[in-house]
Amino acid sequence: MKLYNSYSLKVEEFKPIKEGEVSMYVCGPTVYNHAHIGNARPIVVFDTLRRTLEALGYKVKFVSNFTDVDDKIINKAIEEGVNEKVIAERYIDAYNDVRKSLNVVPLDVTPRVTETMDEIIEFIGKLVDNGSAYEVNGDVYFSVEADPKYGELSHQKLEDLNAGARVEENDQKKNPQDFALWKKTEKGIKWDSPWGEGRPGWHTECVVMIGKEFNHSMIDIHGGGKDLKFPHHENEVAQSECVNNHHLANYWIHNGMLETKGGKMSKSLGNTQWAKDVIAEHGSNLVRWFLLSGKYRDSLIYDDQTFEAAKTELNKIETVLKQVDVKASLNDIKLSNDYNEEKYNEFINQMSDDLNTPNAYMVIFDTVKLLNQALRTKDINWDDVAKNYNAINKMLEILGIFIKKIELTAEDKDTYNKWNEAKANKDFETADKYRNELISKGIL
Repeated sequence: MKLYNSYSLKVEEFKPIKEGEVSMYVCGPTVYNHAHIGNARPIVVFDTLRRTLEALGYKVKFVSNFTDVDDKIINKAIEEGVNEKVIAERYIDAYNDVRKSLNVVPLDVTPRVTETMDEIIEFIGKLVDNGSAYEVNGDVYFSVEADPKYGELSHQKLEDLNAGARVEENDQKKNPQDFALWKKTEKGIKWDSPWGEGRPGWHTECVVMIGKEFNHSMIDIHGGGKDLKFPHHENEVAQSECVNNHHLANYWIHNGMLETKGGKMSKSLGNTQWAKDVIAEHGSNLVRWFLLSGKYRDSLIYDDQTFEAAKTELNKIETVLKQVDVKASLNDIKLSNDYNEEKYNEFINQMSDDLNTPNAYMVIFDTVKLLNQALRTKDINWDDVAKNYNAINKMLEILGIFIKKIELTAEDKDTYNKWNEAKANKDFETADKYRNELISKGIL
């Protein structure tokens, strides 16, 4: 397996810390609203990475959090006249529904910030005690100058960041890049701490949850969208360096953004479509096929044209698989479990090359071509059919795509034969009637 590491800016051979095992953490959502279709991209990308690693024989521990305390959650709770837990639970349930509907392999752990508060306060205390953080009027800030390597992940120098920083009046921070670890608050949910009542800053939450779930050790993979690289992931690294003396993860993997013609998709810009609605309209298979159609590190344009192109591609694959199901059923053929190992291995090699899905798709279409050829011979070689049919399904499974197998009933077979008979007799009106029946059942 080779992966592009944002930390080194290189494609590197993947070498796990523990042989045969992978520890992976992906930043999860702040649960104040539904996930939009852009939020579905990291869900699908990192699930596909997990599936690929498991296909290669690794045992993967996959952790992703829920940020269930935040200004946006508090404001929504105040607006609706309910407590924050009601808002958080509503959108955690909605997010889990999106994951499930996208065929995501169940995650191993999904920690919540509110359930990790003791550990967060203890961690901030360590940073204060060792001089990496300071308290001002009940707020606690991390001092970026405490980490000499600050900026290594995002490949920026502290002096350049400071030169471009906007200086705020009455700012109580020592350095413009210093960030909040603990916020004194009188509004919304709060906890007691050595610095007074408040709640944690976002950048501390993930690093603490990783420490808790992975025993404060380095992990193999830390993932998330490119928009999290700075400042969120950079700030995670800095805190880990100052407490754990390591930069948290060996491989930092970032997916590109989903964009509309007007730019990045985001809730604040109002150019989003909820993932649940897109999935309900188009189905999980098409959504996954579309989201994986470009290289995961690149931006992906979301519009009618790109979505229709994905639909055409997936239809081509579905059509030939359905033809196999129907023809095998009509001829009472039970397909073997053999698969085209050569094509499958080609596919795995492309997926192992930093999840090169565009090239992996080409391998699928090569196999579709072979399957079409096998089906069109006068005397069908069912061994060839089975091998290519099974190889395609194995490839699709790694992409998290599952095409429903068609099982013809005796009635379906009768309708199919009558349709062919009507066509042969050029009785097109009757043929159309039977054809529509078969379409309504998803057979054609």
